[in-house]
Amino acid sequence: MADPQRCGDDQWLRAYFEQYQALLFQLDVCEQLRRLAGLLEGARATGRKVILAGNGGSAAIASHCAVDFTKAARVRSINFNEADLITCFANDYGYEHWLERAIEYYADPEDVAILISASGKSSNMLNAARAAADKGLTVVTLTGFAPDNPLRALGRLNLWVDSRAYNIVEMTHHIWLLAVCDLLAAAADRRATRARREAVPAAAGDPGP
Repeated sequence: MADPQRCGDDQWLRAYFEQYQALLFQLDVCEQLRRLAGLLEGARATGRKVILAGNGGSAAIASHCAVDFTKAARVRSINFNEADLITCFANDYGYEHWLERAIEYYADPEDVAILISASGKSSNMLNAARAAADKGLTVVTLTGFAPDNPLRALGRLNLWVDSRAYNIVEMTHHIWLLAVCDLLAAAADRRATRARREAVPAAAGDPGP
């Protein structure tokens, strides 16, 4: 991006947010997000769970989204951001292998693994993707930077941000995931409303003891 000192702060900020606008409304992104919502709804309906993981800022995204998917969307979700787990597994197995070992211990076949990496090149994420696929999980990747990054080739569904700016890639990932969360939360609310309506006639017709 241009130097703000050369173009002025206002122009720089307008150009910065225009990048988000272009990326968030890519032609195929809505279809991909609907597919992701379908995978997560399938996990919920069959009693499976969602595992989210990343490094650095992507790990923070994983934490936020795991809570919101669980609470708002009613899709049971976990992440592996506990310091004791990371330091134990990284110490014993090496940082490039700690996440695949966490998947080995905590994941179940047919779970959904959402792996978030701006570069798509982190070795621990690549190893985790292969381990998850080998264990029978559905792998979803969110990446950016190069279109041929290796992680992008390892998922059943692969969402890619066409940018090499870390914050733009990561925040686009974050917005996409929370959009899916809110889509699923709306569906959960509709299910709850239907359940309440169906329960009222049953309760009214119950003569009691």
